Amino acid sequence: MDVFKIKKTYLSARRLQEIINVFIKHGFGQIIDQIHLGRFIPLKRRIRSFGRMPSLKILTVSERLRMAFEELGPTFIKLGQLLSSRPDLVTPEYAREFKKLQDQVPPFSVEEVYETIQKELKNPVNRVFRAFNPEPLGSASIAQVHEAELMDSTAVIVKVRRPRIKDQIMLDITILRMLAKLIERYLPESRLFNPAGIVEEFSKSITKELDFRKEARNAIIFKENFKNDERVYIPYVFKEFTTEKILIMERVKGIRIDDVKTLTARGFDIEGLVNTVIDMYFKQIFDHGFFHGDPHPGNILITENARVALVDFGITERIDEEFKNSYANVAMAIINQDIEQLIREYLKLGIIPEDVEIEKLRKELKEDIEDVLFPIYSYRIEEIKISELLDSIMRIALKHRLRFLPELLLIDKVLIMLEGLARELCPGKSIIELIKPYVKRIISRKYHPDFYINRILKSLRELKDDIENVPLQVKTLIKKAVKDDITVKMFHVNLPEFLKDIDRASNKISFSLIVSAMILSSAIMHATQVKPLIYGISIFGLVTGIVAFFLGIWLIISIIRSGKL
Repeated sequence: MDVFKIKKTYLSARRLQEIINVFIKHGFGQIIDQIHLGRFIPLKRRIRSFGRMPSLKILTVSERLRMAFEELGPTFIKLGQLLSSRPDLVTPEYAREFKKLQDQVPPFSVEEVYETIQKELKNPVNRVFRAFNPEPLGSASIAQVHEAELMDSTAVIVKVRRPRIKDQIMLDITILRMLAKLIERYLPESRLFNPAGIVEEFSKSITKELDFRKEARNAIIFKENFKNDERVYIPYVFKEFTTEKILIMERVKGIRIDDVKTLTARGFDIEGLVNTVIDMYFKQIFDHGFFHGDPHPGNILITENARVALVDFGITERIDEEFKNSYANVAMAIINQDIEQLIREYLKLGIIPEDVEIEKLRKELKEDIEDVLFPIYSYRIEEIKISELLDSIMRIALKHRLRFLPELLLIDKVLIMLEGLARELCPGKSIIELIKPYVKRIISRKYHPDFYINRILKSLRELKDDIENVPLQVKTLIKKAVKDDITVKMFHVNLPEFLKDIDRASNKISFSLIVSAMILSSAIMHATQVKPLIYGISIFGLVTGIVAFFLGIWLIISIIRSGKL
């Protein structure tokens, strides 16, 4: 028997119990019952809370869910942060609430930091670093950061992963996958939001963050992309000191982009710096196809020689040429007030439910988007706020059950953050005006012969691959036909659950009838003095009555456990 599996099962059950208790505490006991996890709720707790309203009734559901995520720790905090950027999946109300989740936790001990460094680098700390500050610069759910100096006096920052955090997150993801399946199975209306897909997207995202080698590669790519741009500085990564659990990068000395007072006092051109930041991000999106997804002011520093330094490369995204073309078309359609083009491109970038009529959807979208855009077009261009525009379009998409690709939403998030930064530092600065040259350049490529040649070649390669796969698919189909192995699967939505509920209900009714019959039999045997007797009481009647009593108690307990009394 595999000891590891036993241990993992035990840990999973204990963690699942903890998760369920936290959700019940925050008023989600009914959902726990609906997804058939009531058996994990202790009987005492169920009896104590039976028929009682949640003590947090003054809070909204989104607030209670955010509080539950905070209490459940790093995995759920990270999940909430991911969902905060996916209003198409969880609605804007929940997205706004999840933005309040703070990824700040108490630091772990410096002894554990030293131990991790020694294990990963095969050397004690004093042989790797000339100096090491034991006080962390910051401490988050996955890692904490320290200042240090290498043996050659190079100033660096050292990012160290929390001990045992990967095991904890992997365990939580396993439980989340199970919960997502149960939610989809027993709450069919949830399938619209694709719980299993959310968990898988989260799993991919958090797995990248756990491996610092990926963040190091991201930084190296950015440094290569901006090697010829003197306005931008990307810190150097020390690959020889970087592992899955440790990341060592050059420490950049600079002033935060939003520290206007200090920047002005030192004579920096604020508007010029803002233009550089925006230009840097537009280059990433429209030229490089690889962009930094977290442009908050703490990640953008201004060096002494007025270069814009970018730090923290944990959140990045890569987009292909087709996506860039579609996004450029969206931007140009908004600028040119071309509603038809805007709808066409958004339908390309969105995921349309199967049961929706495309023409009807197109007509309804046109009416809704016209209602949103026409008032906006009466503003001057510097008065148009991208955040309000994108929020309105997102609400329309939710109304029509459209979902968007994660890349699209991350770009929208970047644009909103850049607009907030620009308006704070340079009121009147228009992101839409600055994006025009990039959009026009992307669109102009479509009129170059190379664009069509590449598209044709790509289509021919895909056609060639499809043709090559046909013989193999036909061969497989014939083999199955010869073996009489072709099956047609049909699934009636909710029928298995409905039949199980009927079985459970009928079993409880049958059991109740048996208990009732035993009680009546006991009473009759007592009344007719069925022998043998003890002190005038029928022994058979007494035994039957006692058995019926305990069976009745067991039936009541099972009904209470199911939460349906």
